[in-house]
Amino acid sequence: MENVNFSDIFKSSFLEKTNSFSIIDSLIGLLVAFAVGLFIYWVYKKTFSGVIYSHTFNISLIVMSMATTLIIMGISSNILLSLGMVGALSIVRFRTPIKDPMDIVYIFWAIVSGILCGAGFIPLVILGSILIGAVLIFFINRIKVENPYLLIVRYSDRTIENPIEHVIAEHSLKHSIKSKSVMPGDDHEVTYEIRIKENNMSFINNISDMKGVKSAIMLSYDGNFTA
Repeated sequence: MENVNFSDIFKSSFLEKTNSFSIIDSLIGLLVAFAVGLFIYWVYKKTFSGVIYSHTFNISLIVMSMATTLIIMGISSNILLSLGMVGALSIVRFRTPIKDPMDIVYIFWAIVSGILCGAGFIPLVILGSILIGAVLIFFINRIKVENPYLLIVRYSDRTIENPIEHVIAEHSLKHSIKSKSVMPGDDHEVTYEIRIKENNMSFINNISDMKGVKSAIMLSYDGNFTA
């Protein structure tokens, strides 16, 4: 009977994985992932155009890049570990709502950068990140798109509908009725989507001063509106 000692068992499992692990390559990959994450952080901060800037979300983009790099480094040299990692990640449920579509772009950018850094494609991730950042900065900061506004008017006298339409048409480039409702007490509420001229919103005072108008509210509209 052949004798099997503890060193033979230890050598067959742990040492083989340790010998195949390169500290220098891992540090390079993690440092590049951190640098790319910082670049994503900077681009996100420069191009943010939402309502409330989330610093914690921006920091998570850096960590996401580095964590993805670690995962790719770990599973690239071990098939069994890769299968186990896929099974573990498949049960994770991310329940944080993403309201701005651009946030999904930055999340995907951070994940892809981490994958490339973990796989060793350093020049590709650097070149791709520079080009993506330049495109985002150019299209978001340099090209201005006039977002429409929502004008919500509540009134009790139906005879002022035409005067309201006249004031809106005079001070807007384009307008259309999005909704109209009748409330208890013969109150009416109409919602207009309008594009104003040169950001001049002084006409809302003229509408609110009309006899029979109870309220006039102007809201910025970027495609997501919650009543």
